[in-house]
Amino acid sequence: MRLEPSKQIDPQGLKVWQITGGLASLLAIALLCGLFVIHLMIVPIPLWTLVISCILALLFFLLQTWILPRLRWSKWRYEVTEHEIELKYGVIVVKRTLIPMVRVQHVDTRQGPLLRAYRLSSVTISTAATTHEIPALSNDIADELRDRISVLARVAEEDV
Repeated sequence: MRLEPSKQIDPQGLKVWQITGGLASLLAIALLCGLFVIHLMIVPIPLWTLVISCILALLFFLLQTWILPRLRWSKWRYEVTEHEIELKYGVIVVKRTLIPMVRVQHVDTRQGPLLRAYRLSSVTISTAATTHEIPALSNDIADELRDRISVLARVAEEDV
């Protein structure tokens, strides 16, 4: 059986995912506030509905900001070898992907505002069929990985 990939994404990625989850939770809280406005101004809503809505919003917040980001971060692994790139990720459904170097068409680094604030980048690997991403690597590691994959993909293409 194949060994698991050994490289892990940057610990700062966990903070970025927690912030992203918190922002998503704001939407749930805004919907909850709307429900209270409807209750107070338009039509009374049963108290049990409001209580259950508050509990669900709290659970959603905890799930999005603490539980899922930690699980996601602890499960994310990758490995780049001479012949392939292996990705392993997923919380409930664990996915393992092998990308042969001969299939790699191009590789990029990408940053959004949150990643930039934490000096992180994501590496995207494009093949003819799909695009794969290694999220939340430090800028130095992401640049080094992008360059290494590019060189290995060129070498693999020349060998074919």
